[in-house]
Amino acid sequence: MGNFSQFVWLVPLFPLIGFLINGLFWKSMPKTLGGIIGCLAILASFCVSLGIFFEVRSAVAPIQPIVFFEFLHSGNLNIPFAFQVDSLSTLFLLIITGVGFLIHVYSTSYMGHDEGMVKYFAYLNLFVFSMLLLVLGANYLIMFIGWEGVGLCSYLLIGFWFKNRDFTNAAKKAFVMNRIGDLGFLVGMLLVFVNYGTLSYNEFFGQLHNPQLVMPQSTMSWIALCFFIGATGKSAQIPLYTWLPDAMAGPTPVSALIHAATMVTAGIYMIARSSALYNLIPMILHVVAIVGLATAILAATIAIRQYDIKKVLAYSTVSQLGFMFLALGVGAYTTAVFHVMTHAFFKALLFLGSGSVIHAMGGEQDIRKMGGLGKKMRVTQITFLIGCLAISGIPGFSGFFSKDAILSAAYCHDPILYALGIMAAMMTAYYMFRLYVLTFTGNFRGTEDQQHHLHESPAAMTLPLIILAILSVIGGYVGLPEVLSEHNAIDTFLSTAVTNSGLHHLEAGTEWMLMGISTVVVVIMIIVAWSINSKPKFAESTGLAKVLENKWYIDELYNAIVVKPLQALSEVLDKFAERKGIDGLVNGVGKSVKWGGDKMRLLQSGQVGFYIFVMVLGIVVLFALSFFVIK
Repeated sequence: MGNFSQFVWLVPLFPLIGFLINGLFWKSMPKTLGGIIGCLAILASFCVSLGIFFEVRSAVAPIQPIVFFEFLHSGNLNIPFAFQVDSLSTLFLLIITGVGFLIHVYSTSYMGHDEGMVKYFAYLNLFVFSMLLLVLGANYLIMFIGWEGVGLCSYLLIGFWFKNRDFTNAAKKAFVMNRIGDLGFLVGMLLVFVNYGTLSYNEFFGQLHNPQLVMPQSTMSWIALCFFIGATGKSAQIPLYTWLPDAMAGPTPVSALIHAATMVTAGIYMIARSSALYNLIPMILHVVAIVGLATAILAATIAIRQYDIKKVLAYSTVSQLGFMFLALGVGAYTTAVFHVMTHAFFKALLFLGSGSVIHAMGGEQDIRKMGGLGKKMRVTQITFLIGCLAISGIPGFSGFFSKDAILSAAYCHDPILYALGIMAAMMTAYYMFRLYVLTFTGNFRGTEDQQHHLHESPAAMTLPLIILAILSVIGGYVGLPEVLSEHNAIDTFLSTAVTNSGLHHLEAGTEWMLMGISTVVVVIMIIVAWSINSKPKFAESTGLAKVLENKWYIDELYNAIVVKPLQALSEVLDKFAERKGIDGLVNGVGKSVKWGGDKMRLLQSGQVGFYIFVMVLGIVVLFALSFFVIK
């Protein structure tokens, strides 16, 4: 390896330093300085990541983990603090630091009026540090430290405006639901250690393919399933997805960071990293594909009837993550990572665009009160439209290439998966253009005061939008399908770190047909969305529309079958086990000692005659004991 990879420790170190400086001095530091330190830390990481990326791309020999020091050594457990610098981790480094930097720059303007801005940048830097640790770790333990770190930072950032009770509840929900998934991941790690004696990727995957160390299929299945449970928590899949839409409570740049560049991609990364394990267990891969597809469809149906601009985008993220899990489930790991990359571009663009709209509307998020914003916000409108075209999968935009690759892989695996995937893609195109039409076209539906204040956002907010819009157009050309190019750059690049499984090559005619079908249905849905929503009438929802507006009542269902019974049980335990049992025992001991002390005190009468009498009585008792009992 060359020079740059030796400095890989600098990549997480810069955000950590940024966090420490802003975190320690946030009360006294000027806002502007805090913003500059936060942005420079991520920019420095991006520059180093770029050098590492080019070095890894030109490397010929397989890349060994870079060991820094012995992290844990106890009995058979020997875990080094080591970083895995290969094609998969370097690609994620670029996504996290690149998109993360743009979100930081955007935040300098968006959070400019907030008194806690320096503290906000400290949290943001810590978030990026945790995510970098997660993707760089050369073993599951280092990954788990980063995994828990992003969980903590999401709690801090979602509940950043903690004076609002709803926001703190949303943060708590994200934290608790992630803990459920994390337990699965932790159990999976323990199973790996107990059965294989290691947590390092290279040693573990090496043992999987060692014919003398063949483990029972059930052991590997349990490990893969536990890891998948961990991934459903972080990457918001059924049944642990309800925290993600509520995560909208935080500032908009936080939503962009959680949804586009960092936290939700952790589950995809973990399964792609463990591809050697999943390839041996087709049954679990099938579960991954089905859960992913079900999530993609369920979230898309909910997004169709949401009116909060950020909620639509949140459910859209859950749906796109479903597509990524579908790709993982059919063995197309590199395709899933490709979609992670393109999704990071257009989803960050859409979230930051929605932040620009909310900023102009004075905090208003209801799209029913918007309309015609394109007249006053031209840059936001054009970049948002590019994001919508990219996520819908219009040919030429980045989302088209990655979504087409996922659908093609699903078609090879099972045409039914492909048909259901097309259905989810159609809904995506519909709800995104419903959002676009209701927000940017037609007449303004808000108050006169809001209309008076409508303006384009400052350059610190529009510049990241323009850069992300360019990336949303050109980002897909690194993964051209076979019919358009012999050389698929991203597949070739990732093939050194990730092994795809069970993928068949499609005939050129079939490939063209699949592309044609997806393009035609998407264009039809865009036209439908435009015609239905160009003259909107917002009546009270009834029937299925009401069910979708209330998100299939899943939150209410969880409340009824999980939260309320647990609350009732905890109240019973509090009343009887805690207060009457444990408290009763502890207080009872205290009371009996006090009662005994009160009674014993009466013996201390102060009369000498009584003391002599007791002393003589004691001597008589001792004599009697020694005479009759002690032989």
